[in-house]
Amino acid sequence: MSIFDLLSMIGGLALFLYGMHILSDGLEKLSGGRLERVLEHLTNNRLKAVLLGAGVTAVIQSSSATTVMVVGFVNSGIMKLSQAIGIIMGANVGTTITSWVLSLTGIESDSLLLQLVKPTSFSPILAMIGVVFIMFIKNGKKRDLGSIFVGFAILMFGMDMMSSAMQPLSEVPEFTQFFTMFTNPVLGIIVGALVTAVIQSSSASVGILQALCASGTVTYAAAVPIILGQNIGTCVTAMMSGVGASKNAKRAAIVHLLFNIIGTTIFVIVFYSLNAILHFSFLSDQANRAGIALVHTGFNIAATLVLLPFANVLEKLSLFVIKPDESEKKQAQEKELFAKMDERFLSTPAFALEQAYSHVVKMAEITKESLSEATSTLFQYDEELANDVERKENLVDRYDDEISGYLVKLSSKNLSVQDSRKLNMLLHSVGDLERISDHAMNLVDCAKDINKKEQGFSSKATEELKVFTKAVLDIVDESVRIFATEDAEAARTIEPFEEAIDVLQKEMKKRHTKRLRKGKCTAEMGFVLSDITNNYERIADHCSNLAISVMQQYEDDTHAHEYVDNLQKGEGTEYDRLCHGYLSRYELPGKQS
Repeated sequence: MSIFDLLSMIGGLALFLYGMHILSDGLEKLSGGRLERVLEHLTNNRLKAVLLGAGVTAVIQSSSATTVMVVGFVNSGIMKLSQAIGIIMGANVGTTITSWVLSLTGIESDSLLLQLVKPTSFSPILAMIGVVFIMFIKNGKKRDLGSIFVGFAILMFGMDMMSSAMQPLSEVPEFTQFFTMFTNPVLGIIVGALVTAVIQSSSASVGILQALCASGTVTYAAAVPIILGQNIGTCVTAMMSGVGASKNAKRAAIVHLLFNIIGTTIFVIVFYSLNAILHFSFLSDQANRAGIALVHTGFNIAATLVLLPFANVLEKLSLFVIKPDESEKKQAQEKELFAKMDERFLSTPAFALEQAYSHVVKMAEITKESLSEATSTLFQYDEELANDVERKENLVDRYDDEISGYLVKLSSKNLSVQDSRKLNMLLHSVGDLERISDHAMNLVDCAKDINKKEQGFSSKATEELKVFTKAVLDIVDESVRIFATEDAEAARTIEPFEEAIDVLQKEMKKRHTKRLRKGKCTAEMGFVLSDITNNYERIADHCSNLAISVMQQYEDDTHAHEYVDNLQKGEGTEYDRLCHGYLSRYELPGKQS
């Protein structure tokens, strides 16, 4: 092996990893949820997943390529780890087709059909199509498809470069002697694994072993452990594809390795225990190509049949090897929350509506917590709190998407008049809650700006802002309580509360203008303060919308604009009394301007 072969191997590895990155990114962009549903339909049954993995691998003649694709799917979030296990098992079965083909045609096949179905044959065509899509087509989806094609082609080109760089080793006599010099099963497994890891292809490794059979020097005693080792060695490709990928993608690669190691261990214990009792005579016979193909297929089918019922155990073992961190645990818990909105509940609309309602209440609580944390960062910046607000904002966005989609499906069902009103309330409310969460994120941005400039508000401005903040947190807290309890009577108190917030905002602006004239505050911090108070005022508006949504359940003619326009706001009215009560409760400190 020359220095140039080594450089080719390194270059092939680099292209392989980069192709994996492009492929995963393109899959993630293109899927948009549709591909996930298709794959889930194909792989939600483990037997189907095994057949799918076997079929795909039989077509492309590369278990490595199939496993790499699965790791890419898991890395993109398109496929769950539990779904990937069956396909990985099936890939081990499907790859044995190659050994049967090679048993008839030798290592190199002149069949045009066999040549065309190899990934290295059609990947250049995919690369050309992908380049055309990326460079000349403006449609976003087709450009993403082009990225997938190009990524796959780069990946396969890199894999081919690595294999080609190692191919000269197969012509070195000392290298081929490794196949015949060990009769000890453990050593044979190690040799088979190492050779396959270097060549990056179990099919090629099995093919070399089949070719060596023509010399008449390979017995089944030497061939069997080498074949077992080849299944372990081929896992290196999947392990490399997990470099830089998500933890779940790495677990998919670990599952592939564990499956082959455990399967090999069980086979060795059972086979050689029986051999110690029965003394298999065929082990001393000369191996032939068909016999090696039979051993290769028999082992992989047997391993799949034995371990398929224990797929959950393999998944747990992978989680033990690569332990989930805190953020991953939180994501798992968050995902579990949406399990209650099962589509099967849509057949009983009233129950499904209650499930959706409980999720909106939880969304409201998360939004309230997010706002509280966001306002805290305004007075004492905390990076951890800021990150938590961002995490909660992303979670609220997910709630918005999940709940809205579920409610739209539910709206087509046969609902009572009262349930229809409640559904409309929920649809409007999730939008308002999502916007409050957005404003909380805006406040964090203001806090980051203050921290970055290493400036602060004057002591008076800080005192006023604390009072204003308390008022906003209280109106949100009260609005969430009213929403959770569906208290229509209490909902009528929110509009005067919202008007008191408007008055406070105007007063804050007046006082700030006065400080600017006296030079007690900078214009730069004035812009930040203006952003904060504007966000506060809009949060109060959304609280008003939440209250009106609650009232709409019980009053046919309650519409947001009509309700606000028809309110009796004159002196001495209940509305006026409530508004003044709030202003007294949240009176800004010091002399008014």
